[in-house]
Formats: sequence, structure tokens, C-alpha cells
Amino acid sequence: MDTFENISTPIYIVEEKLLRRNLSVISDVASRAGVEIILAFKAFALWKTFPIFREYINATTASSSFEAKLAFEEFGTPAHTYSPAYTDDSIDDIVRCSSHVTFNSLSQFETYFERVKALDASVSCGIRVNPEYSEVGTMLYNPCAPGTRFGVSACKLPEILPEGIDGFHCHCHCESGADVFRRTLVHIEEKFSRWFSQLKWINFGGGHLMTRDDYDIDLMVEILRSFRCRYPNLRIILEPGSAFAWQTGVLVSQVVDIVEDNGIKTAILNVSFTCHMPDCLEMPYQPVVRGAKSLPMEKAVEENTYRLGGNSCLSGDFLGAWRFEKPLKVGDRVIFEDMIHYTTVKTTMFNGVEHPAIGMLKNDGELTVLRQFCYEDYKNRMD
Repeated sequence: MDTFENISTPIYIVEEKLLRRNLSVISDVASRAGVEIILAFKAFALWKTFPIFREYINATTASSSFEAKLAFEEFGTPAHTYSPAYTDDSIDDIVRCSSHVTFNSLSQFETYFERVKALDASVSCGIRVNPEYSEVGTMLYNPCAPGTRFGVSACKLPEILPEGIDGFHCHCHCESGADVFRRTLVHIEEKFSRWFSQLKWINFGGGHLMTRDDYDIDLMVEILRSFRCRYPNLRIILEPGSAFAWQTGVLVSQVVDIVEDNGIKTAILNVSFTCHMPDCLEMPYQPVVRGAKSLPMEKAVEENTYRLGGNSCLSGDFLGAWRFEKPLKVGDRVIFEDMIHYTTVKTTMFNGVEHPAIGMLKNDGELTVLRQFCYEDYKNRMD
């Protein structure tokens, strides 16, 4: 396993062979189940990898005008776009760059449907629905939590849908298994199947982590095939994000200092959890560190055990503890596994801390730097 010994500055590294592995799995599921699976930019939008994606999938999903433009201009196909709130300033660009536009509410549909059709009559419009059921345990990521701002519940839909609604969009998963989808589908059908005959498509959203090692792919294929048999008029769409970039690369960092307080040693790194790995603090998500063992915090005082600290001024920019094989020293590399999905799209330049470069490890072993960041990138954000 590569230790990236020649790297002395922080960098995200996507591995082409791992990315292709995931794409092959997803493409196979789509083919076997007879559905369309597209890439959600909210989890991965590294556009310099799109030529690889185009070998396996045909479309993407966007949540804003910028993402829709990226789909249209760089992926080369119109986006399936959903946003919680379209605006007069954004809707024209979104329609220009989209094949599907899904509305979050009936009022948004009523406000913009005629405008969408006037701009491009071929755009297919849908409405997001809320099944009022989700097994997502972290409320920050649960789109069906009480009081949610996402989607229309069944009790608020008229028996005859407004003319122009071609599809339903339903997103209520997060890194979930096929068994979770099977249980969720019961609620979706119970609440919304009476409208299915009026539709052309249904989008089951993201969160289907079909590239995880323990994911039951055969069950997922069976569920989707069975649904297609029950509702042959519906085209089925899924739009996972994490599944595409799951376990496809790392974040390489270096130790710049080691401090100690009350017996706890903290290795200060040249990366930041709050800036470069935000899900570690938000989820919270405990990453795997190559060559180290994660321990309960009460064991942080043990030998060769360190809390890892970021280089921002946020007091809570740390995580731990990890036991390493030998004592850490300044200059040592600390490699965070599985740091591609939801990282490169969520990073910030808070505090002006050094931003990791982005690279790709090609199948031939060559590491190509796709993007490096400098002071001008930080300065221009304040322009």
C-alpha cells in the first residue's frame, strides 16, 4: 500500500482504479435492474474525472444553477435538477442546462412551471415528495425529520396532479443498505402509489451505498426489478453521490508540531477537519487513519497515541485518539482514508489555511496533480 513518501504538502488523491471499480459496480446494477443511475454533484464534482465517468454513466444531478452549468458544460449532458428553492435569477440558467427540473413544493411548481415550459418545452418537471419515513439516524442529514423543509407529504397532494408533473422525487437515505431501501419503499408505495399511473418517472434519490463491501447488490436489483414489474410505466432513476467516490482515495497530510496538555498529545497537522474534512465534525464521522488504530478518547494518554489537530483557529478542530506503530515526529505523513466524497465539494478556505491540492493516481502509477491552490484563490473568494 502506497505511503506517498515523496509527498510533503497536503493533497487529496483519487485513485483511478478504485474509481473505475465503483463505476463498474454501479453500471452493472443499472444494467441488471433496468434503471438509470446518475452522479449527484453534491457528493462529488471533480470535473476533470468526467471523461472516465462518461464511459459508465450518461447523466448527472444538480442542486443549483452552478451545478447544472457544470453538468451541461463539462459532463456534456443536461442535468436532472432539484433545488429547495428556485429564484427568478437562477431559473433561466437551470432550464437551459437541465433535462429534468424537480420542484420542492406545489407553490414553487405553480410559480415557475409555465416559465420552464416557455423556455424549453422538452424539460420534464417533477415534484419532491416526503414519505415521512427515514432511517437516517443523524438529524443533520435526515430529510424526513419532523418539520422538514423538503418535499410534499401525501395529504397535501390533490387526487389529480397538476398538469405538467411528470415525476416524483424522493430522497430519504444516507449511506444506506438495500434492506433500508426495501423498508422505505413500503412507505413510499403506501403513501404515493395511487398517483403512479399519472407519472412517467420516479427518482429514488441518493444515499444508496451500493459500492460498500457489505451492500446486498442482488437484493437491490431484485427490489428494483420487482418495482418495475408493478409499475411498468415508470422510468426509475437513482442518484447516489457517495457510492461513486466511496473508498476511492485519501487525504495525505503531514505533522507540523506535537503539543501536550494534561497527558494528551496532539499532533498538529497541515490540514483542518473543519476546512477539509467537515463531515468528521458534522456527522460526526471517525475516519480511518492509515497505519493507526482508533481508540476511545479515555485511552488518549497511552503510548504512541495522539489526538489529531487541524491548523485552523477553531477550538474544536481536532479528533482522536489514534495509536500509531511508533512515536510521531514533525514531518511524518498522516494519511486519512476515504476522503474523496463530500470533502472536495465541501471544503472552505476559513482562516486562509493552506488548501490541499487535488491529484489523481493513474492506473499506470503516475500521480497527476489536477489542481493546486494559492493565495490568489483565497483572495478572490473575498473579491
